[in-house]
Amino acid sequence: MAETVEERELEGLMRTAREAAHRAYAPYSTFRVGAAILTENGEVYAGCNVENASYGLAICAERNAATTMVYREGPEAPKVRLVAVASPDAAPCFPCGACRQFLREFGCEEIAVESESGEIRRLSFEREILPNSFGPEAL
Repeated sequence: MAETVEERELEGLMRTAREAAHRAYAPYSTFRVGAAILTENGEVYAGCNVENASYGLAICAERNAATTMVYREGPEAPKVRLVAVASPDAAPCFPCGACRQFLREFGCEEIAVESESGEIRRLSFEREILPNSFGPEAL
């Protein structure tokens, strides 16, 4: 793993995720989620969940942030070091299975979530979030 993300940097990333959650479009579930991606080159990309009347067309905050990263960086997007996920409506808020697989594509190393007490918990992507996963190297 690359150098670790310092606590101050992690706090800022979580703050960005919290701010993104407040921009969510969630009129059906009222469950707002924000995500902030930190890349290996130090860039930060945020996203929020966006719901749709046709529920299957909703997009999660984590995938929204990742697609923003690819749009800005292009097909050679840098590796994802850490993704912070926050929700004012539930804590901790873990990525869904689809987002876990989506983030796997970009070499995600860690996920950070916030507990009800505000403590930030860091989880290894490979060991705790999506172990024994399928990825591009299998193709």
